[in-house]
Amino acid sequence: MLSHDDYTIGWISALPLELAAAKVVLDKVHPKLSQPGHDRNSYTFGGIRGHNIILTYLPYGVYGTNAAGAVAEQMLSTVPSIRFGLMVGIGGGVPSPSADIRLGDVVVSKPTGTLPGVVQYDYGKTILSGKVERTGVLNKPPPILLKALSDLVSDHWVGRARFHVLVPVLPQLITEGIY
Repeated sequence: MLSHDDYTIGWISALPLELAAAKVVLDKVHPKLSQPGHDRNSYTFGGIRGHNIILTYLPYGVYGTNAAGAVAEQMLSTVPSIRFGLMVGIGGGVPSPSADIRLGDVVVSKPTGTLPGVVQYDYGKTILSGKVERTGVLNKPPPILLKALSDLVSDHWVGRARFHVLVPVLPQLITEGIY
């Protein structure tokens, strides 16, 4: 049986639907592990391609960086072996004809030019023209995650990505109680 020390990736979803999608991506679901009384999160333990992952979510109807930080802090106190934390959700992927982004697409941010890959608009100010000027800066993801992104893009180009198979069957899997 796996222990807390075997889990190295923490995945936080903001919405129940995002958590459902995360569960479908798991290759295996593992038994629940114990957690200290101060940790109010609910977890799903599982694996993807040999990586042990712990999933959780924000409390229903509670959003924002403070809530995400509190959930992440509790997750790390229960599973200190986590090397990477991912906040995975619908975010602000805006449909765009120039970038060929459409409603329902999976959008993964990557660094470009002087932007670190994640654009944070909750730390900004509105200027006279009505535009939002960013005042906060986030670090770019660690190199190992950027290399994983390269693998994902490469798999997509050669037809090995699994998302096109999973997304259409997600509602059926949820209805059948599989996830």
